[in-house]
Amino acid sequence: MQVSHSFSATSAVFDDEHLVSYAGLVPVMTLAEQTGLLRLLGEKVHIAEPRIKSAAANPAPKLATVVAGMCVGADSFDDIDVVRCGGMKTLFDGVYAPSTVGTLLREFTFGHARQLESVLREHLVALCARVDLLPGADQGVFIDIDSLLRPVYGHAKQGASYGHTKIAGKQILRKGLSPLATTISTASSAPVIAGLRLRAGRANSGKGAGRMVAQAINTARAAGASAQILVRGDSAYGNRAVVAACARHGAHFSLVMTRNAAIERAIAAIDDHAWTPVRYPGAVIDPDTGEWISDADVAEIVYTAFASTSDAITARLVVRRVKDARYRDALFPVWRYHPFFTNTELPVEQADITHRQHAIIETVFADLIDGPLAHLPSGRFGANAAWILCAAITHNLLRATGVLAGDQHTRARGSTLRRRIITVPARLARPQRQPILHLPTHWPWSQHWLTLWHSTIGYSPPLSAPA
Repeated sequence: MQVSHSFSATSAVFDDEHLVSYAGLVPVMTLAEQTGLLRLLGEKVHIAEPRIKSAAANPAPKLATVVAGMCVGADSFDDIDVVRCGGMKTLFDGVYAPSTVGTLLREFTFGHARQLESVLREHLVALCARVDLLPGADQGVFIDIDSLLRPVYGHAKQGASYGHTKIAGKQILRKGLSPLATTISTASSAPVIAGLRLRAGRANSGKGAGRMVAQAINTARAAGASAQILVRGDSAYGNRAVVAACARHGAHFSLVMTRNAAIERAIAAIDDHAWTPVRYPGAVIDPDTGEWISDADVAEIVYTAFASTSDAITARLVVRRVKDARYRDALFPVWRYHPFFTNTELPVEQADITHRQHAIIETVFADLIDGPLAHLPSGRFGANAAWILCAAITHNLLRATGVLAGDQHTRARGSTLRRRIITVPARLARPQRQPILHLPTHWPWSQHWLTLWHSTIGYSPPLSAPA
């Protein structure tokens, strides 16, 4: 590809008030209105005693401006200004400047962030009622919980402290803030975010996990999950609070257990003949023996966790063992053991494979880091807590957008949806006072874009049955 014209230094001029950079925001924000996002923000977010009086005015359209900015890729306050250029302010009402939005977010405290978290949960329920976000929710639903450490720099970030993270397989201390997330998914759907809570970098990974799991289970039920729910997590969440929350709400659990003396005794008690190869996807059969070629075996044993407490519970301890890569040529195999505690009734091989699919939550983290969580933009902890919750609302809204667009977009990442669906340029015209968006010819995903358009702009809510 090469330039086909000879331009001069004055050939580029920013002077067209009818150009729209992000035509895909029209159906996306229409979907947000149809699912009651502005109404929920107006009803639930209230700042009674702001430091700056004007900052607390009209929180709903200001927060909706943040969500719109994140939909097009904003990862800082200044980036939100892209929704005010060209014809965008003609297409949308209530578009606020980055400085105004930043002033509002800096008024947020822990309690105000909980108000916004309530909006996240209820809006997810409304999205599931409007769009089939969780297909197969009548067959099985998974709730995954995990945390990440987002690095920050400088000395002005409230709550920033050194916490443990893993980079290239090595544990290191890194300064940052630590969001804790819960997601909901099914076997045939991409995960959506049920809860997201910002914590200090040095916070214990399992802090607040029990409460968040309970809220996620209730949210999944409200969103239409009629099947058995399975809660999955790593060793930071194999604790009494999470297991008790699962038991109270009738959910199954599959949680990695921290290695201790009791766990070691249980592993040692497993019979040598109880180990069976795991049939992971991608494993192959040895043509000579017919056995699966795999370095992993699994076995199970009955185990009582928290035996010395009032929350003692007896279930299955499933153990996966793999050959230690440091001793591949040892005369006798040297094994590493990975136990997890579960009360599911799945066969042991399937229980192990299902548990390992907990890693799907990492795709959500990758999506957020590739978008609004590339930075934590404020020095105030409350503002950053509100920022990550707006990011979660945006993630769920984009998931619903992808489902309505159809085909491969139902599981596409946020960056893909932005590139194909949202950042579509257009020219706004109004012949006979009827607004029309003129979009590029030969757009590769025009059919998916129009499918989304007709599913939102031309949507008529179903009539309620007469009383």
